[in-house]
Amino acid sequence: MIRAATPADVPVIHSMIRELAEYERSLDQARATEEQLHEALFRAHPAVFALIAEDDDSGEPVGFALWFLNFSTWTGTHGVYLEDLYVRPTARGAGHGRALLAELARVCVERGYDRFQWWVLNWNEPAIGFYRSLGAEPMDEWTVFRLSGEPLRDLAAERTPGEAVPEGA
Repeated sequence: MIRAATPADVPVIHSMIRELAEYERSLDQARATEEQLHEALFRAHPAVFALIAEDDDSGEPVGFALWFLNFSTWTGTHGVYLEDLYVRPTARGAGHGRALLAELARVCVERGYDRFQWWVLNWNEPAIGFYRSLGAEPMDEWTVFRLSGEPLRDLAAERTPGEAVPEGA
């Protein structure tokens, strides 16, 4: 079963984020706290959302999808950006990952969004094969860029004073 996450799910989401980070060989970079996740997911006007996959027999959470809206200036519509998709190893092969993706595809279709996008590590062949089996296509001509840490702060220091970006925008 797929359902929207509740505040009671924050500890298990946090745990699965750490499991995913370990699988992706980046556990040291997974610094989000349960408090930060709770605030992001359940504030008055959240900008990020989560779905939970439950085991059909036990009802225990076995996976999650964390997502937010993006926007295409080309299509003039929002889309869904999937930040994280994770199914615990003991629950893989039972359709939970596919069900999470299907629910997000339904969100797109029902709301008139044109795109559903995510990243996958180049070495994660099982995930790449799975995504291709759904009809997803890699965006081979695009390269992801990231600005963080000191370079982010340096660039921010160059900002020309002017109207501030609204909080939460």
